[in-house]
Parts: sequence; structure tokens; C-alpha cells
Amino acid sequence: MVEKTFKVTAETGIHARPATLLVQAASKFDSEINLEYKGKKVNLKSIMGVMSLGVGQGADITISAEGSDQEDALRTLEETLQREGLAE
Repeated sequence: MVEKTFKVTAETGIHARPATLLVQAASKFDSEINLEYKGKKVNLKSIMGVMSLGVGQGADITISAEGSDQEDALRTLEETLQREGLAE
């Protein structure tokens, strides 16, 4: 398993559009991918799960991936967060 913690920098946090981008990116991989915030962990391939966390600006989130393509999955999600200006 690989994981990395990010700080959300987007003013609006991870709302509908950014959540959709993350879910789409995560869904391309076979690995199990989770997003953790304030002790709650959800499947990053579930838009409802991600939206239910209500992640705001300044939040620390942890993304973890476990499976055959876990390294690629985490790298792609990190690139998506940075490219979209969502987190660092």
C-alpha cells in the first residue's frame, strides 16, 4: 500500500467538479483507492462518498492506494490535484 497526505488549497475545497475529476482519475485504476479526511475513509471511486466528506480549504487529506497499479494511481491523483490547483 502507498499513501500520501495533501493540503487542500482550492478556495472551494473539494466540491462537485473537483470531486468528479478525482473520481474519474481514480476509476481508471484496478487498485483500491481511498480518501481519508477527519478519520473518515471513503472509496475515491465513489462520487457520493467523496462529496459526503465535505472537504474544505486548508484540510489535510490522505489518499491511499493498494493493488497492482498502486504507484501509478497515486502519481496520477497527485498530478490531478496539482494540475487543477486543488491541493499540494
